[in-house]
Amino acid sequence: MLTELRGLNEECGVFGIWGHSNPAAMSYYGLHALQHRGQEGAGIVVTDGKSLRAVKGEGLVNDVFNNGKLEQLEGHSAIAHVRYATAGGSGIENVQPLLFNSTTGSLAIAHNGNIVNATRLKRNLEQQGSIFQTTSDTEVLAHLLKKSRLPSFEERAKQSLRLLEGAFAFIILTEDGMLVAQDPQGMRPLSLGMLDNAWVVASETSAFDLIGAELVRSIEPGELLIINDNGCRSERYMEKRDRAICTMEYVYFSRPDSDIDGINIHSARKRLGKQLAKEIFIAADVVTGVPDSSISAAIGFSEATGIPYELGLIKNRYVGRTFIQPSQDLRERGVKMKLSPVRQVVKGKRVVMVDDSIVRGTTSKRIVNMLKEAGATEVHVVISSPPLKNPCFYGIDISSDSELIAANNTIEEMRVLIGADSLSFLSVEGMVKAIGRPEGEKNCGHCLACFTGEYPTDIFPDTKLPHEKELVR
Repeated sequence: MLTELRGLNEECGVFGIWGHSNPAAMSYYGLHALQHRGQEGAGIVVTDGKSLRAVKGEGLVNDVFNNGKLEQLEGHSAIAHVRYATAGGSGIENVQPLLFNSTTGSLAIAHNGNIVNATRLKRNLEQQGSIFQTTSDTEVLAHLLKKSRLPSFEERAKQSLRLLEGAFAFIILTEDGMLVAQDPQGMRPLSLGMLDNAWVVASETSAFDLIGAELVRSIEPGELLIINDNGCRSERYMEKRDRAICTMEYVYFSRPDSDIDGINIHSARKRLGKQLAKEIFIAADVVTGVPDSSISAAIGFSEATGIPYELGLIKNRYVGRTFIQPSQDLRERGVKMKLSPVRQVVKGKRVVMVDDSIVRGTTSKRIVNMLKEAGATEVHVVISSPPLKNPCFYGIDISSDSELIAANNTIEEMRVLIGADSLSFLSVEGMVKAIGRPEGEKNCGHCLACFTGEYPTDIFPDTKLPHEKELVR
């Protein structure tokens, strides 16, 4: 599994475009820019104003949209999705966008995030006669929309969205319009752009750059955009709460060339590395980062300390997700296939290895071992975020504290377990300061739940696993 190679898996990525002559092609390119957010499935749904048509499948974007499948998707508007299974499990039925047909019209939904009261809502809907076709929490919204008796689709959407708790960035497509919704605390990134006269929506601004679209702005918490042939109109389905953007978007998930609320990810990560240098002192000969998300922080740490930055670890970009098999020996070989130490860079050197996080500790241990086998005399591990001590229920695949090495060990115990000569983490305060979001909101608009255990929404009992610790609001 990929988690043996990398501690965290991304949530998902959504993309939408309205009013373009070739929306399927634009969606295809947009999904390529979001591929890092989900590698288990991809899909595109297109409308021509009369009906919705879908192509989706399991695997990477290139694998799903091969053999002329894009040519099947003619229309003027589309929504698209790349998926990592954080809720509902894998399977083609859960690959999004989810498409629903009925006598009163069709709709498709693409969702990034996780609805924490989905189990409760689903139970109530089933008692009213709903039959679910997937195990995805996303399908709950479709049933709520169809159950509503309000006269307009826009009103039904507002009513349904107000029933949801958790993290969600939704794009909903019908024959004659597109709705875009952000949860009341803006926990997932979502931005609005324009490509000529077409409106574009994406999880990350890197998708705009790839297709040549211009960023308009970030979509606000609690905002509902109504996009159709008449243009783009902004409404509110709920009052904005304190922003609680997932901090790991800045630390790890988002591409370095993306911006969130005007903050460039690469620049934020460099500042994280520089803040680390202010908080700790290490005597070393060389700094290296774990590819790819830690390179920016490693450069920042190097610049602040004066310790030279070198490519001490090289990532093999041609190793697929399916390479690793469930045996210890093959996992060990898999890590060496994925990452290789540059022996001449680290041999005889005291190495600072910068990484963005430690989840289970297995990957860190193997990388430390590789560096020492390559001749490093010391390996000092520095992490550009605080210890991950608490599970996430908002779309990251750490739903139990039993998966987290920091939840059950001291920093010294973790150091011994991964075999490092020293282990240091960035402070919560230092992380928030370095990212640079403006003051004025709680935690400067960050969700810090995985670090502090303070969750920005209610967490319902049926959201938790039996062995998880009690959670607070």
